[in-house]
Amino acid sequence: MTHFPSPAEELRVLDAELRQLDARRGFLLARRAWLVHALYAATPAPTAPPVRRPEATAPSVQNVLLILGGVLLTVAAVAFTLVSWGHLGIAGRALVLGAVTVAALGAPVPLLRRGLRSTAEAVSGLGLALTVLDAYALYEVAFTGADGMGYAAASSAVLAVMWTAYGTSLGALMPSADAGNRPAIARTPLRLPLPLALVAAQLPLLLWSFAMNAGVETVTAVLLVTAAADTAIALRVPVEPVRIVAMVGAFGWGAWGVLAAGWLSWAAVGPGAAARAAALLALAAAIALTTAGLAPKPALSLGTALTGGLLAVAGLGGIARSVLPDVWTVPGYLLCGIALLTAVRTPAPEPVRRGLAHASAAVQGLALATTVPTLLIALLGPVGWIERIWSGAPADARAAVTLDAPWPPNTATVPLVLALVAGVLALAARTVSWRVPALVGTLVLTWATALVLPATLELPYTAGLVTQGLLVTVTLGFAAAVRSPEPQRFQAPLPLTATLLALATSLSLALHSLAAEPATLTVLAASTVLFAAAAPRTGLGPLTAPAALVCATALTCAIGASAGWEPQHTALLVLTVPAIAALLAARLGDSPMTIPVEATGAAAGLLAIALSAVHPPLLALTLALCGVIATATAVRPDRRHLGYAAAALFVLASWVRLAAWEVGSPEAYTLPVTVPALVVGHLRRRRDLTASSWTAYGPGLAVTLAPSLLAAWGDTHWLRPLLLGAAALAITLLGARHRLQAPLLLGGAALTLVTLHELAPYIAQVVDALPRWVPPALAGVTLLAAGATYEQRLRDARRVRDMLGKLS
Repeated sequence: MTHFPSPAEELRVLDAELRQLDARRGFLLARRAWLVHALYAATPAPTAPPVRRPEATAPSVQNVLLILGGVLLTVAAVAFTLVSWGHLGIAGRALVLGAVTVAALGAPVPLLRRGLRSTAEAVSGLGLALTVLDAYALYEVAFTGADGMGYAAASSAVLAVMWTAYGTSLGALMPSADAGNRPAIARTPLRLPLPLALVAAQLPLLLWSFAMNAGVETVTAVLLVTAAADTAIALRVPVEPVRIVAMVGAFGWGAWGVLAAGWLSWAAVGPGAAARAAALLALAAAIALTTAGLAPKPALSLGTALTGGLLAVAGLGGIARSVLPDVWTVPGYLLCGIALLTAVRTPAPEPVRRGLAHASAAVQGLALATTVPTLLIALLGPVGWIERIWSGAPADARAAVTLDAPWPPNTATVPLVLALVAGVLALAARTVSWRVPALVGTLVLTWATALVLPATLELPYTAGLVTQGLLVTVTLGFAAAVRSPEPQRFQAPLPLTATLLALATSLSLALHSLAAEPATLTVLAASTVLFAAAAPRTGLGPLTAPAALVCATALTCAIGASAGWEPQHTALLVLTVPAIAALLAARLGDSPMTIPVEATGAAAGLLAIALSAVHPPLLALTLALCGVIATATAVRPDRRHLGYAAAALFVLASWVRLAAWEVGSPEAYTLPVTVPALVVGHLRRRRDLTASSWTAYGPGLAVTLAPSLLAAWGDTHWLRPLLLGAAALAITLLGARHRLQAPLLLGGAALTLVTLHELAPYIAQVVDALPRWVPPALAGVTLLAAGATYEQRLRDARRVRDMLGKLS
């Protein structure tokens, strides 16, 4: 009921609230005053407005104007020369062009004396452009019958000499304070004449070769000679603009010349053509190596030496390719690349020697790249036998890896290439600082040589299998024999690499053996014994021991298939591998091999389960045997947790067996789970007094009660509800007796639901017999009673909650 206070009590409440409001208002006013003061103190002082600055500097504007002016004057001069030339006579034309050219070339002298260097640059550029027009005018007037290309070559040479003389003469006329400390060519006050002279000097030889209708070889030689001249200028001339132009010309003409020479070498059809192309490549290599020896920077020296070495190999290898058969092309280039290593012992500068060594390494890497297709076919080709198991032995080792695919051409020298590079690495390992990587590379290449040898030589199929078997044995023996300073063998590159190579070879060998039944059985048995024997000796047991178990698993499957067994019968034989793995793991203890061995055994057990999945009775037997193995493993103190897996396997085995017997009662499936779960829960509560009954008994009871309730609600017979109700009553009484929440609530809920299920027909009959107004009336009475006794019901609910909370 709602409570209304008396006037005196209400007045006291109002006075108290007003006092609180006054105190709150005073606090807020004080806070507001502090905030206003803080804001005024933090307001920044007014700053001056930003000053707009020009976007371009005065020298930049001046240079742009001068450049534009010079360009426009040049365009005007060209237009005058080409368009308006016919309006003047010979004397007038010569006078105009000569006067303007002389004036433009002479104007920079007084401009430089006045300190107008930028203007002098622009005027000198105009004068130089006018000299080109003078040369054209001279051709049109006096040399109309001359060859245009030859005249252009001679004109460019004359202009280059004139512009060079013009630039150096300005330096002599305008001496500077440090003129005595610099060469004459570096004293020019203008930047344009000398670089433009060098640009003009790029053309005479090339234009002359075009005028003479020279062949590709001559043009290539001209390009390389021009590049050589540019290289010399770039290395010797101290003027920065001239060096930039020279470097651009050297790299540009040199690149075109090298590409042309390389194409000539590759397209050569005889020793003569190959020798001429090799001479061109030798010229390019000499230019690069000379540059490497004189370059001021180590990086440039290294790069040019690398380029020179590659060019030398290309030239010599091209000669060898033109003489030898195609199959010897790669070995020829490779031998030339290996020969570059002799330069390491020469007194050449260190960057040059490193560049040549890098060139040799690049050639060897390219040679190895040509062997990759053959190596991949030899290693992965036998995968195709998975679809042709025991279809018959192939004709030879090459047919075993290719099946119906074609064999790559010109691969007879692949083992030689691999062996040569392996020998180089083995020799390098004696002196280089990267000894371990060199030895690892030697090992891998030696293994690759032995791997591709049977297919390359087309050895018989059996000989190929024997070769790979010996390769597995040798690599494992090497892993066991090599000494490493590392405390863990997994951290030692050589033994680890050898073991991994042995594993890869054994896999390839197993795939090879799938062609014939006797070969498969022999190879798998030998591999099992070999890896099992190597496990305790190589120090790499975590790799070899699981490999032995994998081979044993494959062997059991092969034995079952050879005997004609069904997969579900083979599964029982496969189970010997998990059993052996469990026994071996128990003896190994804390060894690093323990976990890999157990994991491999578990995988074999899963394979056995998969093989027997098509036959329920044998599947139940397989699951039970796996449970036995798991139980035996769980006996070890450090593998107690596998007891849960063993219990799950036994339960699954019983369920599969019941399903095979066509048992449809859910209690037959759930009771084998409930009883052990309740026993385990009881034992846990005895050891752990704080364990809750929901944790100990809840899962076990729910596993049986829930399916049984579902079955009872759909069962028309009286026996199941009776037994379920009796069991639920017993569980409820036991929960009340021992003050346990889980049994009390689960049993009570199950008992209630069973009772409702049994009384449901009678309740329905009573409801049908009552008048229609009775249910609403009963609902109204219930609500009134609940409202009238609401607080009492709350207290009762709290007491029930407290009582249940006291239960464990």
